[in-house]
Amino acid sequence: MTMTESGERPRADVREAIEQGRTALGIEFGSTRIKAVLIGPDHAAIATGAHDWENQFVDRVWTYSLDAVWAGVQDCYAALAKDVRERYGVELTTTGALGVSAMMHGYLAFDSDGELLTPFRTWRNTNTGDASEQLSELFGYNIPHRWSIAHLYQAVLDGEEHIPRLAHLTTLAGYVHWKLTGRQVLGVGDASGMFPIDVATGGYDAGMLAQFDGLVAGRGLTRPLAELLPAVLPAGEPGGTLTEAGAELLDPSGALQPGAMVCPPEGDAGTGMVATNSVARRTGNVSAGTSIFAMIVLDGPLSRMHPEVDLVTTPAGDLVAMVHCNNGASELNSWAGLFSSFATALGVTADSNTIFETLFRSALDGAPDGGGLMAFNYLSGEPITKLHEGRPLFLREPGSTLSLATFMRVQLYSALATLRIGMDVLQKAENVQLDRMFAHGGLFKTKGVAQNLLAAAINTPVSVGDLASEGGAWGIAILAAFLATKQPGQTLDDFLTSTVFASAELETAAPDPADVAGFDAFIQRYIAALPIEQAAVANS
Repeated sequence: MTMTESGERPRADVREAIEQGRTALGIEFGSTRIKAVLIGPDHAAIATGAHDWENQFVDRVWTYSLDAVWAGVQDCYAALAKDVRERYGVELTTTGALGVSAMMHGYLAFDSDGELLTPFRTWRNTNTGDASEQLSELFGYNIPHRWSIAHLYQAVLDGEEHIPRLAHLTTLAGYVHWKLTGRQVLGVGDASGMFPIDVATGGYDAGMLAQFDGLVAGRGLTRPLAELLPAVLPAGEPGGTLTEAGAELLDPSGALQPGAMVCPPEGDAGTGMVATNSVARRTGNVSAGTSIFAMIVLDGPLSRMHPEVDLVTTPAGDLVAMVHCNNGASELNSWAGLFSSFATALGVTADSNTIFETLFRSALDGAPDGGGLMAFNYLSGEPITKLHEGRPLFLREPGSTLSLATFMRVQLYSALATLRIGMDVLQKAENVQLDRMFAHGGLFKTKGVAQNLLAAAINTPVSVGDLASEGGAWGIAILAAFLATKQPGQTLDDFLTSTVFASAELETAAPDPADVAGFDAFIQRYIAALPIEQAAVANS
């Protein structure tokens, strides 16, 4: 595909690629937005679509309805198709390959007729403490609260009536993929958030499967666990094709035709690794949205189990240490909304981007140690700090100075604090080495603010780049393109480094010593103040 002198691809070339199906489509179900990205042969985005949605807290369970899943993805796809028509004057009827990604973990349980047995339980639920603790002890392997196997075993412990009818268990990405292709499969990265993976075989750990079957024998399950879980596939392996029924689910207008190749469905952690070229060993990335998590590709196994660290895999099946925090930028969004309301009350008109930019940039002038202010961004439970529920809090010492700059710095520190606690386990207790760390997500859109503070929090250079601006939807589109164009023997790392990111430009922030010392002081006060958060949960 040729380029114009301005660096833009001619519309005729893009239109031809669309008409010939030399494109790849990625759809990702995030916690607040469903997004679709269509990429061309050069892997750059040529059209996008989006649909905003929100989880619901029903009967003390965080959930999304399946009706909302399909209404949302259809609206998202329609917006993408409209974008294609308006930009290039052509109807989107086919794509060379496509893929689906979604927030990981959780519990989607179906009977033998494919009927949902209980409302979707998302990663955000932390009512699986007993199951998590017992399974971690049984396996000698950290099983976090949000993993699918913890949700299943908690349902067994609670004697839930649907257990004897359970025939199939999957994730959100696996569910959508199943309905689009008819195949019950998962990419290995997403599967590693359901049940531990044996990186030597690329499948579920056989020994742990047997241990689980022994643990639940006679307690309601009528099938061995291996039959309940989706089949596991690495990146580059075909995950099926878009069926006629699947095409109609995506595009009820009938314009989209079946037959496209579909890559294995992946979790948002895996697509984040792809979108930041972080699938090689000794690389890592931080993704920040509703939740915040770090993914570090390891040289080898850790010395022992750590409850703060999950062991998952890249989409290619390499071992990854994951530090996952349930609470990310949501509380920051709430404060930005408050300041926006104040501006409106003053008669000042400012869009949300300007408000965020102004607030975030003010944080650079705040006291490096937080100046006696303290904040907890816990809207939901946080397993790393052993909280089953959350209560957002803001505190300050009597002698502190309440300024906008320090207030915003502390709010940003709060979004990074729990991540830092988990990263200390890797960097200090396990001496894990990082050659590079990438950051992406809404928290890092304002240049040089959250990026710089993260560099200080983990005392490691942090890079950001424009290619990841479309996030996980672009990442799963890249995995679909890898399936469609993979050369014999080519690895995912080779494909990303030599093809997708060959000319990528990155901006890297080195840790500032004053900010490093400031965050170190802040995190000591944060840990010391955790009993206040615990008391708030216990008494409200």
